[in-house]
Amino acid sequence: MKTSLMAHLVAGYPTYEISLETARGLVAGGASFLEIQFPFSDPSADGPAIQAACTQALAAGFKVEDGWRLVAKVRGEFPMVPVFVMSYASIVVTKGVEAFVAQAKAGGVTGLIIPDLAPGADEGLAEAGKKHGVSIVPVIVPSVPASRLEKLLADEPEWVYTAIRAGITGVHTTLTPELKAFLSALNARTKVMAGFGIDSAQQVRDLATSAHTIVCGSALVRVVAAAFELGGITAVRPAVENKVLELLSPI
Repeated sequence: MKTSLMAHLVAGYPTYEISLETARGLVAGGASFLEIQFPFSDPSADGPAIQAACTQALAAGFKVEDGWRLVAKVRGEFPMVPVFVMSYASIVVTKGVEAFVAQAKAGGVTGLIIPDLAPGADEGLAEAGKKHGVSIVPVIVPSVPASRLEKLLADEPEWVYTAIRAGITGVHTTLTPELKAFLSALNARTKVMAGFGIDSAQQVRDLATSAHTIVCGSALVRVVAAAFELGGITAVRPAVENKVLELLSPI
């Protein structure tokens, strides 16, 4: 079975044009899904690399409509690659929850990942997702209480994003047999995205049979930053393509 990778990029980082080149490189490298993050000024779950990228994109003038423009361009170029939009509650609520979800549907978005709009306190996000046919992806950690997990799964989400450790993104995560067992059991009940601290091919191989797709974010953002600094816009696309190829390299 082909190993599935969800590749994360920050819309507008370092510029709109470069984020589009990033998306092209990620797909060329073999990413099965794209997670496009709309930058926010106070990202609670993101580590230093993604925080810095969001800050730079916002300083360069990123607006939410630029994110939708990027989504439309990516969907037009790569109609077979599902796109998930990741952001935070403030952006969704400012637009209006249902209006945001409706815009996602109109843009061809498969799902929304909004970590701080949790099930049970989501301002109507799950209901709007069902109404418009957009998957709302709850975010959990392996230490989630069993009762809460069962309540969440009772709503039959199509996807669950499992942050494979607590804290923020960007720090290498050590995989344990217990973690893989948790993911495998959950993946038997719904489609699991597993991420946080994924930066090596060995991690991707180790999780390949325990999750539907493995998410890589901060490591790719760091590649974008280094490539742009050293070689400008033309260096970004091949750099991220090579990183995805490396992550998906066979044993």
